[in-house]
Amino acid sequence: MRAVEPGRCGECWDACPRLSAGEPFDFACAGCGDCCRQRRDLVLSGFDLYRIARRLRLSPRIVAAAFCKSYIAPESCLPALRLTPDPKTGNCRFFEGSACAIHAARPLACALYPLGQSIDTETAAVEYYVQTPLCGARTGEARTLRDYLNDAAVTERAGIDARWAVVCTRLSQRLQAAGGQENPRFAAAARRIERALYYEYSLGDEFYPQFCQNIEILQPLLDRML
Repeated sequence: MRAVEPGRCGECWDACPRLSAGEPFDFACAGCGDCCRQRRDLVLSGFDLYRIARRLRLSPRIVAAAFCKSYIAPESCLPALRLTPDPKTGNCRFFEGSACAIHAARPLACALYPLGQSIDTETAAVEYYVQTPLCGARTGEARTLRDYLNDAAVTERAGIDARWAVVCTRLSQRLQAAGGQENPRFAAAARRIERALYYEYSLGDEFYPQFCQNIEILQPLLDRML
């Protein structure tokens, strides 16, 4: 089983060319900002939210309340957060002038662009595919996909993103095995999962140890709730 980057379906993933780390990839951002305009599909992971919260020096819950919409994803039955667009422009809330105001803490989907990502939730192996058309420039330099991922700081967070996908897949399976939204305790369980995945983090401590602790605490609670 694989977890595809939010906003992409499995059929889209199958139709996209995949790249290995050593393959040539000389794409360079042209700075047009088109990937920040009219975006309504940016789904955040807990790590995305944590990084933005740390950048803004606000709690994850406050950032989510101010900039995101919380909902239950129909396919997974999991609580999810989508970054809401600016109500006046329809652009990303953090797109100011012609640049990203939180560039160092931008979400994974933004750091990857124009790539998509697929994670095997059994092995945690990560694959990358190219979304076309490419809006940027081709540098003509002898650069590889690995170079691009390193420059975008995707490589250094890949382990956390893979673990997030694995944990979310298992939580989804657990909810669905318990009857999903038909379970009378579903709403309470979903709220508790949302807290563990997104909100119960101290910005003074690193994300991953807290995430692991949150999930360890969550498991026996779900046993009793479901």
